[in-house]
Parts: sequence; structure tokens; C-alpha cells
Amino acid sequence: MKRISRFAWLLPILAFSIASAAESPRQAIPIGTVLPVQLSSTVKSDRVRPGEKISGEIMQNVPLPGGSHIPRGTKIIGHVVSAKPASAGNKGEMSLRFDALAMKKQIVPVTTYLRAMASMMAVSQAQVPESGPDRGTPAYIWTTDLIGGQVNYHGGGVITQGNEIVGHSAPDGVLVRPGNLPGTHCRDDGDRLQAFWVFSSFACGIYDYDDLALVHAGRTHPRGEITIQAATGNVNLHSGSGMLLRVQ
Repeated sequence: MKRISRFAWLLPILAFSIASAAESPRQAIPIGTVLPVQLSSTVKSDRVRPGEKISGEIMQNVPLPGGSHIPRGTKIIGHVVSAKPASAGNKGEMSLRFDALAMKKQIVPVTTYLRAMASMMAVSQAQVPESGPDRGTPAYIWTTDLIGGQVNYHGGGVITQGNEIVGHSAPDGVLVRPGNLPGTHCRDDGDRLQAFWVFSSFACGIYDYDDLALVHAGRTHPRGEITIQAATGNVNLHSGSGMLLRVQ
């Protein structure tokens, strides 16, 4: 009994250390980090059920403070929160949540909201040079138009808005300082360069999905819950669609 009581003072310290270790994955991805994601499968409001798993892939190395990064190809995991098929007098609607990254055999919890989303066709077009498909021209000297405006001069290594340089070209995307435009739900996320893949620094909202509306981005309560509604018919998010998710 004396031997146990002698070390009893260590128990609170051990408990604190275990709790800290358990919480460390949650702190791995800093608040404000933008994740460029491509949806891995098609999601339809008349086909999915609440709780159904969804996933995407990180499409560009995401720089983190201190020189580390989230590697391209990292899987992001989410699920369907709710789904309402279109019916007489009711619009199709769907709520999603992306809440974990599969990193180095470890599941890292995150809470994200949707900054921007674009159709598979818009994503594909943003990766074709202005001069059109040209197999004879190396990709590193292409000029491409980003989703939401701005131009990526791959050869010059810069992203421009008119005559202003707003970021840099990267081998797998672009690095820009997030901006905002009046009347959008997006906001300036600070001075550090972020991975925006095929999106411009001002990209905000939904692109090339004319029949869809962003009802709730997930930035406010309920945090992390992204709700999309169709003008007619069902919500139909195609595999290959692109997203910018912001960690909060």
C-alpha cells in the first residue's frame, strides 16, 4: 500500500499526457488550411442515405506551417448527413460533411466548410491550355485559366489577376493567398500561401452547376455541414467534381 501511495502523485500527470496525445491529431491541421479535393464518386440526393460514406482525394501538396505538408493523394473521408429526393413541390437537397483525413495510416479528424465547388467539366477545362490540347507542348509552359478567374502562367511560374501577380504556379496546382469578393460567404484567410489546385484565389461558391445552390457552407452552425439544393430535380454531384474545403 505504501508503494502505491508513493507514486499516486504521478496519476494526474499520466492522465494529462494520455489526453494530450489523444488530442494531438486534431491539432495536426491548422485552422484556416484550404484543402483542394476531387470527389471520388458520384453522389445523388435520390440514391444516398444518411450515414453513407463519401470520399475525395487531395489533389495538390498542401503546405503547412513549419515546412511540412499534406501529400497529394491523401484521402479525405466524409459522410451523408441527410438527403431529400425531389418530389412534387419539393426540391432535391443533400447535406454532406467531410471530417477526417487518412494520413500515414492514421485518421486525423478535421472540421471543414465549403469555400468553392466546380463541376467535373469545369475542373477538366481548367487543366487544358488556352491554345487547346497540344501534346507537343510541355505542360510546364502552358497558360491555363483558373476556375473563378485569374490566369496560371506555368512557364513564368506566376498567377495573375489583370496585371497583378497574386500567386505562384506549382507542379501540381497553384499557391495563392485567399481573397474574397463583396457579397460572397468567403473571407480572407490570411497571408500564407495556400494550395488552390485549379481554382483562383477569389473562387467562392458553386461553378458550372447552374441548377445547384449552396444553402449552407458549414462555416456557421451546424459547423461542417454542407447543404446543397437543386433548382429542379435531384442534387447530382458527379465524380471528378472539385472542391475547396477550409479547415475551421
